[in-house]
Amino acid sequence: QVQLVESGGGLVQAGGSLRLSCTASGRIPTLNTMGWFRQAPGKERQFVAAVSWSGKTTDYADSVKGRFTISRDNAKNTVYLQMNSLKPEDTAVYYCAVNSDLSGFMSTQTRYRYWGQGTQVTVSS
Repeated sequence: QVQLVESGGGLVQAGGSLRLSCTASGRIPTLNTMGWFRQAPGKERQFVAAVSWSGKTTDYADSVKGRFTISRDNAKNTVYLQMNSLKPEDTAVYYCAVNSDLSGFMSTQTRYRYWGQGTQVTVSS
């Protein structure tokens, strides 16, 4: 099994920044893709960002391009999401997910097999 633990969420004012972390443990798929998704109250979970094993390929939702940056440290089995210029509409529970190489499907949440429990991000206006 694979365990994913997110951290770094919290309350921040609009325009502020937060850095989320997600550390994987257990039988982690090799050459994996790691992604971030979010779910706002009353809405479906949606894609935020993803990164390939090498870190050379990334994908972002249009709503976060230019504000969020995804990165990873394979030595630590950790993926990060740097969130800048936060807006109230970014308020959601943020989840990380992982699976084997998802080239071409990095934004497709049904392709991710393992999920974390989520961390709350609240942006006040």
